[in-house]
Formats: sequence, C-alpha cells, structure tokens
Amino acid sequence: MTTDTFSIGIEEEYLLVDRDTLALAQAPEALMEACKAELDEQVSPEFLQCQIEIGTHVCSGVAEARDDLRNLRRVVSEKAAEHGLAPIAAACHPFSDWKQQHHTDKERYNELRRDLGGVARRLLICGMHVHVGLPDEEDRVDVVNQMTYFLPHLLALSASSPYWQGEDTGLASYRLSIFDNLPRTGLPPRFASWAEYQRSVKALVELDLIDDASKIWWDLRPSSKFPTVEARICDVSPTIETTLTIAAIVQSLTRMLKRLKGRNQRWRIYDNFLIAENRWMAQRYGVTGGLIDFGRREIVPMADLIDELIDLLSEDAEALGCLPELEAARAIIELGTSADRQRAVFADAVEAELGREDALKEVVGHLIAEFHEGL
Repeated sequence: MTTDTFSIGIEEEYLLVDRDTLALAQAPEALMEACKAELDEQVSPEFLQCQIEIGTHVCSGVAEARDDLRNLRRVVSEKAAEHGLAPIAAACHPFSDWKQQHHTDKERYNELRRDLGGVARRLLICGMHVHVGLPDEEDRVDVVNQMTYFLPHLLALSASSPYWQGEDTGLASYRLSIFDNLPRTGLPPRFASWAEYQRSVKALVELDLIDDASKIWWDLRPSSKFPTVEARICDVSPTIETTLTIAAIVQSLTRMLKRLKGRNQRWRIYDNFLIAENRWMAQRYGVTGGLIDFGRREIVPMADLIDELIDLLSEDAEALGCLPELEAARAIIELGTSADRQRAVFADAVEAELGREDALKEVVGHLIAEFHEGL
C-alpha cells in the first residue's frame, strides 16, 4: 500500500458575518468573483447567500492539505474583509435567524428549495467533508460498512454548534438536528457489494426522485464524483488544526481498515440502531460524555476512547505522515470542543455583566479569531 492510495481532500463551509454587527450577511457577487479569480474552482457559493464553500486540491497527506487549507482560508478572509465581512467556521451562527436568510439563485439550489420545501429553508448549517482515495469500488463499500462504527467519535470531536437563534440548545452539535430533517441522511445502510449499492441508487434515479448519488447525504458515503470514501458527519471546525486532526483520523481509519482486509480481518459491524445511540450521545455531549463500547457493554469516557483510537491508528498514521495530527486529538479532549469554548466565552461575558445579545456577539468575535489562527 502507498500513501497515493489514501490521498485526501477536505471541503469546508463557512458563514459570512458583518464585521460591525457580527450578524450574518449575504455574500456580494463581487466577493465570489474575487475569490474565484484567485482560487478558481476551489471556491463556490453554498445553498444560502451567507455561506461560502471551499475545497482543497487532492492532497497526498495532511501536511499538503494544511498548506492548501491555509491559503483557502486566507484568501476568503482577505476578500471578505474588502466588503466589511468576516468568515467563521462554525456549524451554526450563534444568534442570527434562519428566516431572514435567502437561498442562492442557482439551478441546483433552486431545485433543492423546490424539492425539499420548508425543510430546506432552515439549512443555516455548515459542515466539513473529508475524502480519502480508494480506487477499488468494493473497497469503498467495505470501508463504509466498517467505518460507520467510528462516526460518533468524529462527530464528538468536531462539535461546534451549541447555539441556534440565540438560544443554547443543550447540544454540542445542533447542526445534525437540522440536517437530519432532510431525506437520505443519517447513518449509511449496509451494502453487501458495490453492485447492491448501485442498484439502490439506480432505483431512486429511475423513479426521478434524485438526479444522481450526489443527492444522497449520508454521514459517510462512497463519493458520487470521486473514487473516494467521504466522511460527512462532522461540524465544520473553527480552527485549521482541529480540521486536520479529524482528516488524519479519517485517513488513518481508511488505511487501517484496508490493512485489516489484507489480513483477512475486519472491524466488527454493529447494527445501526446501536451506533445511532452513540451518534446521539456525541451530538448531545460532544467530548464531555462518553460512548458505548458494545463489546464491553459499558459507557466509556471520551478521553479513554480517544486514547484507544490513537493506539489503534498509530501505525497507519505514522505511515501516512500524520501521527502528530492524530495525537492532537488528545488536546481536543483536554481543551474541549468548539462548543465547549463557545459556551465558556458566553459565560465569561455574562459574568462581566454583558447582556445576552452582547455576550453572543462575543462568541462570534471569538469564532472570527479562531478562524484566523495559524494563517
């Protein structure tokens, strides 16, 4: 196996805020044109006009992805500043109202608005996707079946959406509550082969329910465009380093599962009913709770689970050149997720006798600062 097989690509969605009011703001056409002039197809509009999406090139590993991601964030930030705006990489805006946002006038998004009705209007959410190259189609299905077990771990580490329309939801990732209202979301079903997966997609296409597999939005899927597996469960991360840690985990998991296959071994596959319970616990508590170890039949703290995950993947991460990024998952446990940090900023602002509205603005200011760390 070579690292070329496990090439990675990262997609992130950002929200644009007014630098003065810190509320969401629409992206002017001139901003998108300026970004495209420098980044070409690496940047695009998203469903709502207050969003912008970026994607790295195909990268050999995390180090290359870091350089690309830094440049993408830097350019978006510089061009946004020229219009009095700033990007934040949080899965939900702390206080802006979804009812005041407008969707992008583009054929794909007009179709989504028409097909999904009122559900689409609330999609004021941002995620991150990690692609890992797997040329063989059967390998892709096999890895998706097994990696599903680890999706709650990824969600817990990425959680960045505790607030929704000015209210603390009590969840670490409220984004998932919104996204799960769409059809064809959630944990991927298990398929015995690539052919079975293709037959299922074809059934919906032939009924004119979807155009192609890109309208299937599972937490993890074989990509509809590339020879990759695509992890989609994560909230977007305010800091680059958290993004890269999650990318390192996904890349290392892919290599580990492929390595097991070469030894006629595999990760045990559990029913989605059980994994969904862990998904909920990750969504609710982030890294402050735990997840069920189904073999041991007990709830294990996230700190212990991450230590076990690092031990499990160290060989693969070292081979891929991303061991430091993998081990940085421990820092997320120690320092908390973005959801934890946002709540801490809010609590400090309230303690300083700021009103609720101003305290939430402090949270947005914090998110702007974290976006620019390391640029």
